[in-house]
Amino acid sequence: MSLELEEQPAGAPTATTFLRPALQHAVSEEGSSAAPYLSILLPVRDEGVNLRIMLRVLRAVLDVPHEVLVVYDDPADKTVPVIQEMQRSSPNIRRVLNTMGRGVINAIRSGVAVAEGKVVLIFAADEVGPVLAIEDMLELISRGCDFVSCTRYAYGGRRLGGSLVGGLLSVLANKAFHAISGCVLSDATTGIKMFRREAFAQLHLEARPIGWAVAFEMSIKAQLAGMTLGEVPIISIDRLYGGKSTFRLGPWVYEYLWWFLWGTQRLRAAAKLHAPVVKRLGQSRPIR
Repeated sequence: MSLELEEQPAGAPTATTFLRPALQHAVSEEGSSAAPYLSILLPVRDEGVNLRIMLRVLRAVLDVPHEVLVVYDDPADKTVPVIQEMQRSSPNIRRVLNTMGRGVINAIRSGVAVAEGKVVLIFAADEVGPVLAIEDMLELISRGCDFVSCTRYAYGGRRLGGSLVGGLLSVLANKAFHAISGCVLSDATTGIKMFRREAFAQLHLEARPIGWAVAFEMSIKAQLAGMTLGEVPIISIDRLYGGKSTFRLGPWVYEYLWWFLWGTQRLRAAAKLHAPVVKRLGQSRPIR
């Protein structure tokens, strides 16, 4: 495995201290004042309360030119009135009706199809905590990463809340997958991903529309495609403000297990041909 580490000495300023100049340079090189640099995709289903909070937080913390694409499956979704209300004060918020079929995977396809940013971020409307990692993710993109994923299980990352069974399965599955398959990401299943828009076509997504299984598939296929990968720790707080989880034990286990086996076989074979490159901010030790 080839690791390009961004070391940070003890007592040094945090990564975000150095973020603004590098990010502003990337925006000026690749974007323009008339177009967003970042497109944020928020797949939603009856997420009115969570979405209202998320949109306000994004507006408060992000300075980079961006658009927010709120993607929903049903025109009668209870989230739509909230989007319309927030659009009055934030014209960079756009409604996107998913016409490619239900599920997160099709919401992502619909969002990417209309995204205008050079960089795309897939985010969950019910997780406010990881907003603080967006600038670090952008920093890694500006340093040459094609695909950046967040981690709840390494470098200070944590997962709080959500289904107890789902959380336990996620921890065990990610640790096992990392050890067995040779995946360089410590948290392959997190739904928070950032990538260069032109790289999306290389992923050839095929997951069934069950939960966020497509995020697992994206992690695997990004490494198989030879992309330069990045990883940023987050503190994930699931459903702090309500909403309803779509977690269903049987279908989720089957779909995730399928990708676990598929990914293990192909990543182990690919490791014999080329070594993936991963970049991290402030890393003190490589993942083993």
